[in-house]
Amino acid sequence: MTQAEIKQLIQKQRTFFHSNATLDVEYRIHALQKLKACILKYENEINIAIRADLGKCAFESYMCETGLVLSELTYMIRHTRKFAKERTVRTPLAQFHSRSYQKPSPYGVTLIMSPWNYPFMLTIEPLIDALAAGNTAILKPSAYSAHTTALISRIIRECFDEKYVAVVTGGREENNFLLNEHFDYIFFTGSQEVGKEVMRHASNHLTPITLELGGKSPCIVHKSADIKLAAKRIVFGKFLNCGQTCVAPDYIYCDRTVKDKLIKELKKQIQKQYSKQPLARKEYGKIINLKHFDRLLGLIDYDKVVYGGTFDHHTLQIEPTIMDNVTFADAVMQEEIFGPVLPILTYDSINEAVNNICAMPHPLALYIFTGDTHVAKNVIARIGFGGGCINDTLIHLATSEMPFGGFGESGMGSYHGKTGFDTFTHYKSIVDKKTWLDLPMRYQPYKKINNKLLHMFLK
Repeated sequence: MTQAEIKQLIQKQRTFFHSNATLDVEYRIHALQKLKACILKYENEINIAIRADLGKCAFESYMCETGLVLSELTYMIRHTRKFAKERTVRTPLAQFHSRSYQKPSPYGVTLIMSPWNYPFMLTIEPLIDALAAGNTAILKPSAYSAHTTALISRIIRECFDEKYVAVVTGGREENNFLLNEHFDYIFFTGSQEVGKEVMRHASNHLTPITLELGGKSPCIVHKSADIKLAAKRIVFGKFLNCGQTCVAPDYIYCDRTVKDKLIKELKKQIQKQYSKQPLARKEYGKIINLKHFDRLLGLIDYDKVVYGGTFDHHTLQIEPTIMDNVTFADAVMQEEIFGPVLPILTYDSINEAVNNICAMPHPLALYIFTGDTHVAKNVIARIGFGGGCINDTLIHLATSEMPFGGFGESGMGSYHGKTGFDTFTHYKSIVDKKTWLDLPMRYQPYKKINNKLLHMFLK
């Protein structure tokens, strides 16, 4: 798409938005129902597209993408009427007699830019929230996940007129074309580097934004942890989608006294969940492209590899790999890994671990495995991060009942469920003042009696 075509598309959506069609809550719900029916219709094609892009099996595609999208749709279809209602709030006595209320209002034309690692879910879930709130939307999926992007375009064209929802495909040039335009809201999921560019462009129009970024999410293993269960759940969370998950445990930070036992259990769990030859399994995915494949190989220090390390250039696969005796100065600790490489670092006291993590950029997620409730509460309270789990990984994002989002360097804003509706909504504060009574105290000339009344009302 050219800059002129994108400008025309945005104007077409703005004209449609100002027709007030999307203010009708039933119109929004019908749109969500239509989208849900279309996704169910194309469930098999979605699995095929995601497998072509990332090598995911159908089970994993449904568990981590299609199923979560359908769950968010079901939630929003059920709750949008409630979320869209005006909310009456208490009116101060000084404003008697009035009705005060908040009116949820859509922003207008929104831009949703999504990444390649969960290409279906991270495109459609924000769209669901945007439509429930009454906005129009332009989607810009990643060029790296070409098969899924093509299918998303097909689904959206089948469901909606482009004046309501449209998909723009392409790479950096199209991204720049879009970001040069004026949107009413921008929702971006991706890297910190690109997130800074999105924020810079948004500032030109003072456009509000949500940034869902990433970072090095620590996984703390305390000496009180159930090591066998911890290893099982860490292996699940780390190597799901070959580690290409924004909230995957980036590294393990464990008590020195349990490290050897933990490594032993991690090896057992990798073999149990992925077999002794994971690259030969059809269910094991691949790295998205050669660029990221080579980047990951560059992070592996084979002198520190204690498990795995095998790779296949032809299939772009790297088997689950564990690195031991890693320090914060190693190459693997200088950037978000985003792949199936698991470094293990150790600490001597939990206080040392907390202080070291606090000295680093705020992560998107944090996980702690411990049998000590006091330790868990202490860690959760002291460290700044987006969200996380105690004695598990990943699952905090798989619900419409809690917001998901970053903190500090890992992002700003959040979504899912009611929070997602709020993200794409401006709440107008309205006072409906009645005309049958008009208290005189605020008008000049000011009088002593009114001064006393003022001090009585405002205190």
